[in-house]
Amino acid sequence: MSTPAPDMRPRRWVLDTNVVMALWHFRDPKLAVLKAWLDQDRALAVTRADCLDEFRRVLAYSQFGIEAADRQLLLADYTARAQCWPDATPEDEAFAATLPRCRDRDDQKFIVLAWDAEADVLVTRDRLVLGMARKAPLRDRFTILTPEKLVAAITPEDTSAN
Repeated sequence: MSTPAPDMRPRRWVLDTNVVMALWHFRDPKLAVLKAWLDQDRALAVTRADCLDEFRRVLAYSQFGIEAADRQLLLADYTARAQCWPDATPEDEAFAATLPRCRDRDDQKFIVLAWDAEADVLVTRDRLVLGMARKAPLRDRFTILTPEKLVAAITPEDTSAN
């Protein structure tokens, strides 16, 4: 009996804006393996227009002091690495209304995107989103965890090049 071939498709990750900032703007060295997976097409970042709009707004926050040209570069680099999922259809929106609600309405879009895109993981540092990890049916569809826990879940064998 032959061993089944491993699933070689990239893992689908939905990255909350705080994680996108950590990877693209702050270049957090503790998360370098996640960026490497994305750069090597071992994982696929999935986003949507509303998530990109939030990233665009956050890049413009004065506390980050990011010049307009640099904001454009960061946004372009992220969008080049991510797959932009289509906007929800009316049927998708009707179903999304039945999903558990995050107490932070601004973060519900990441939960809905993870559901719609059949993501493997929703990566966030947001406590309210992390608190959704145990809620059915979300827990049966995708995992919600911090980028640090995702790094810890990637084994040494997983970090070698394909």
